[in-house]
Amino acid sequence: MQPYDFGALALRLMLAAEFFPTGWSTARDPVGRGKREGMPPAFMVFIGVAEMAGSAGLVFGVLARWAALGFIVIMAGGIQKKVFVWHTGFWGKDAYGWHYDLTLATMNLMIALSGPGHLSLYP
Repeated sequence: MQPYDFGALALRLMLAAEFFPTGWSTARDPVGRGKREGMPPAFMVFIGVAEMAGSAGLVFGVLARWAALGFIVIMAGGIQKKVFVWHTGFWGKDAYGWHYDLTLATMNLMIALSGPGHLSLYP
């Protein structure tokens, strides 16, 4: 076991702590979330469940690379919406720009390229 393994675990847990509550909130109220995001409720249910399942994958390290790739796609969709639909800048109004989405995508890229580390059920 290497120090990297602890860093990978911390990164996976941090990402799961970010995505799981968002997925839970989205799955609980897909109509309201869909109105805010401009998406159909059925798609919001899919996104919510995907975020919760991906979070579980990151926590346990099971299919973590695939979960991370899925989160990158979700973040790319968020960036696309903010840049091209809402015309939000990098930092955005009240620091709510797409910089945060890009940070999460980059964190997931690390997991996607290097794997979950040895502190996982399925390295």
